[in-house]
Amino acid sequence: MRTLLFVLLLVASPVWAVQPDEVLPDPALEARARVISQGLRCLVCRNENIDDSNAELARDLRLLVRERLTAGDTDEEALGFIVARYGEYVLLKPTTGGGNWLLWAAGPLMLILALGVGLAYLRRRAVGPVDAGLSDAEQARLNEILKE
Repeated sequence: MRTLLFVLLLVASPVWAVQPDEVLPDPALEARARVISQGLRCLVCRNENIDDSNAELARDLRLLVRERLTAGDTDEEALGFIVARYGEYVLLKPTTGGGNWLLWAAGPLMLILALGVGLAYLRRRAVGPVDAGLSDAEQARLNEILKE
């Protein structure tokens, strides 16, 4: 029973991909590297950050971040270097500048457009066609048909 519990705890515990040989000796630099790694996408695993990924490319990116930080780069400079090298796709949360504003605004704009179209449809349907009634000639013809 104890062995089963131990195996379950081992399997259920989170697995960190950062290897002991990657950890920086300076705790402050390591903390900065972890924060930056949390915001970078693993290019192999897609929507997983490089801190949690076991892919070789994620390891290379983690080492690159730590290398830039030990070289004296600020967080923004290290992040800028990686974005310049791999493109903005490497960011888990893309910036809102440049052409990305259209992507950020597309969802809310489409929702507003869909609500407007739906409201216009419902208003038109609720009002219905205007009944002008029968003309005198139509009323006379109807009366003639009903008498027969």
